[in-house]
Amino acid sequence: MVTPGLDKLDLSSLGLTPGGGVRREATVSVEDVFFATERYTVSPQPLPVTLDVSRLTGPGYALRLRFSASLCGPCMRCLKAAAPRFDVESREVDSGGRGRDDDDDLSSPYVADEVLDLGGWARDALIINLPATILCRSDCPGLCPVCAADLSLVGAEHAHDSAPSDPRWAKLRDLHLD
Repeated sequence: MVTPGLDKLDLSSLGLTPGGGVRREATVSVEDVFFATERYTVSPQPLPVTLDVSRLTGPGYALRLRFSASLCGPCMRCLKAAAPRFDVESREVDSGGRGRDDDDDLSSPYVADEVLDLGGWARDALIINLPATILCRSDCPGLCPVCAADLSLVGAEHAHDSAPSDPRWAKLRDLHLD
């Protein structure tokens, strides 16, 4: 069963006994992602996700989130439209705030008073799984640094004559540092 628009989930409403588990299919809204000044939208919206919830033998939950999403926006090399797809899997554990010495490693930032922020977790999990650059294709050659020609269109033989040097730097060429 798919639960539409499930951005927040009350984990206590699942009625899990210690050691019990359940899988839920849901859709969540994921906010746009920004790299520097560029905006990338997450597709599809709403985003279908699979959530596995297991009740710990003490208080708390073990959580697993899985989904596939595309990030749509400009290629960071050639500025054409890019929409690479990413498969995301993320896990969280929340001890219910009553772990040994309230260990932060056992407290999920997405669970507060047994309410899971599923939309926030999905967005953060996607961002963590992103590469350093968003490309239209993995072998995108980008733009020529001199004339900004699309190198995928002009080919490998594209070249420029060496530009005349700036006369303001002429005295530096006379320096011989040995």
